[in-house]
Amino acid sequence: MSKLTLRVVQGADRGKVFGDLSPPISIGREEGNTIQLNDERISRYHCKILLDNQHLVLTDLESTNGTKVNGQTCLLKILRFGDLILVGRSILLFGDQQQIRSRLNETHLVDASAVAERQGERDFEVDSGLLVEAAQLQALEIPPAIPDRLSPSQAAQLAELLEYIHRGIGEVVEGMESIESRNSVTVSQPKWQSLLLVYSNLSELIRAIADPDFKLPG
Repeated sequence: MSKLTLRVVQGADRGKVFGDLSPPISIGREEGNTIQLNDERISRYHCKILLDNQHLVLTDLESTNGTKVNGQTCLLKILRFGDLILVGRSILLFGDQQQIRSRLNETHLVDASAVAERQGERDFEVDSGLLVEAAQLQALEIPPAIPDRLSPSQAAQLAELLEYIHRGIGEVVEGMESIESRNSVTVSQPKWQSLLLVYSNLSELIRAIADPDFKLPG
């Protein structure tokens, strides 16, 4: 089995990447864990990832505050690349970019096959829209570089902007629930509206940067 990666996307250790891992992988705040997190709501030995019959299985180790995968509380869960693991106040993304992309490609093919099967077709072609969607997701994998030689005030302003974006997306990520049988996720209407507000504000900020004469609302 290829090596595993877990990236902290929310919490005190946000931005840390734990790569080149092999199961068993333990997660907790005690020093002896494979992944030690600085989070007081995480148990000393919170959960573990084991390899069993070619499946990667996450097991909650009777933690105080429980473990969630894709928004659902679980004691035992088969993991798939791209899953989000919530422990305490920390969220970890499971898998590296290539592993997650492979899962997305498989999902697109399964979706296209299901459509063809419902239509009674034996042979099918992948919908071009699915291919475009896959390409768009792949384009998001590598973020643009941070500008060089920022002044302290510019660095602070950029950090504040990125924090705003991260917080807005994080609100939705923390509140989403995965429905594996339908290859979909659900979020509450208020959190969805919050994300749309962030999306709208970002479009205005981008316009303001490109056009000095553009005045931001308010």
